[in-house]
Amino acid sequence: MQGSSSVARSTPQSLDAEAIEAAVKRLDGVAVRTPLQRNLRLSERTRAQVWLKREDLQIGRSYKLRGAYNLIAQLDDAAKSAGVVCASAGNHGQGLAYSCHILGVQGKVYVPRTTPRQKRDRIAALGGKQIKVIVTGDTYDDAAAAAHAEGEATGATMVPAFDDLRTVAGQGTVAVELVEQLGQAPDVLVVPVGGGGLVAGVATWLTQRHPGVRIVGVEPAGAASMAAALAAGEPVTLPHVDSFVDGAAVRRVGEVTLPLVERTGVEMMSVPEGLVCSEMLELYQTDGLIAEPAGALAPGALGNGLTVRPGETVVCLLSGGNNDVSRYGEILERSLVHEGLKHYFLVTFPQEPGALRQFLDEALGPDDDITLFEYVKRNNRETGVALVGIEISRPDDLEGLLARMDAAPLDIERINPNSPEFRYLI
Repeated sequence: MQGSSSVARSTPQSLDAEAIEAAVKRLDGVAVRTPLQRNLRLSERTRAQVWLKREDLQIGRSYKLRGAYNLIAQLDDAAKSAGVVCASAGNHGQGLAYSCHILGVQGKVYVPRTTPRQKRDRIAALGGKQIKVIVTGDTYDDAAAAAHAEGEATGATMVPAFDDLRTVAGQGTVAVELVEQLGQAPDVLVVPVGGGGLVAGVATWLTQRHPGVRIVGVEPAGAASMAAALAAGEPVTLPHVDSFVDGAAVRRVGEVTLPLVERTGVEMMSVPEGLVCSEMLELYQTDGLIAEPAGALAPGALGNGLTVRPGETVVCLLSGGNNDVSRYGEILERSLVHEGLKHYFLVTFPQEPGALRQFLDEALGPDDDITLFEYVKRNNRETGVALVGIEISRPDDLEGLLARMDAAPLDIERINPNSPEFRYLI
């Protein structure tokens, strides 16, 4: 396959600041120069000067365009004629689709069946006649396998979402841009981490051009694959990931990105998915910003495990804004549970008049609210088990609620948020 071999010969084998600066020129007039905005809420929380780099306002509502375009633009004519292919859960596919539209290259995007129709339609709209969306399999891994098979069969170039130095160089242009906008390098840069393309790119450029910057990578606690890889000294496949932060829920980081992250000394941390939900709600309700879960990772870490010094200049990369409005019910639920305001119980009621009234009078406080009541087993003439969700006003109210339940003449079992059963509730 002539196209494949020519691509292999032209693939860069190392990454330096010059390659990222070349990508800046390549992307000029293609990628949007997204705003850098000071955030009052986060600045007051930390007593630092906190800025948000708004990549949620990039074309495709994510920084992914930068890497996809930088890779495709460097292909030779034979490779461009053979076309490109990728697997995506949404954001990367949009970036590739727009790149194909601009460059006149035919492309195919493989997505799993779980990808919302809104994202599929957006990929198709950005790519126009240059792009074909193919839905296959139930997981991202299924789509990735199909995309690789397409590349092998046709000679189309596989465009990885993160594990290619050309992709990484494109993502790294975010750092060049924000330093120009700020007029100086920040003291701290906080970056969301999935497969590692974004953090590897920005860290490579900053450590060579502004080596004093503290770079912090933030992963979702349920998919901390970069931290696992750094601990093992090589990429490892996580046995299970929480897919809620879909833009960063990567089971295995890249072979290309890991050494770059190791070399640049990125400081890694993770935040729980419930905290991500709370930050998404703060961004929406206080700041008027619609962030996807991965976009809320960096700002959510500030003051929640990540400490910065008063007066420091801090930039958080808000990486994307592709959030389905239908998810806000789940987002609110996860946030309430994380903040200790929502709790679930299994209550065994005697099948007699007044049992529910007794529960309300004896177990619930004046400010407690039942948000869910559902019988889960009612085949016993004497008793019935109900799943009861209760929202309290303050986390400190839980102690009183549990004490009243212990004293009530009912069999009441609390469902622990850390138990395997709890994942079926939200």
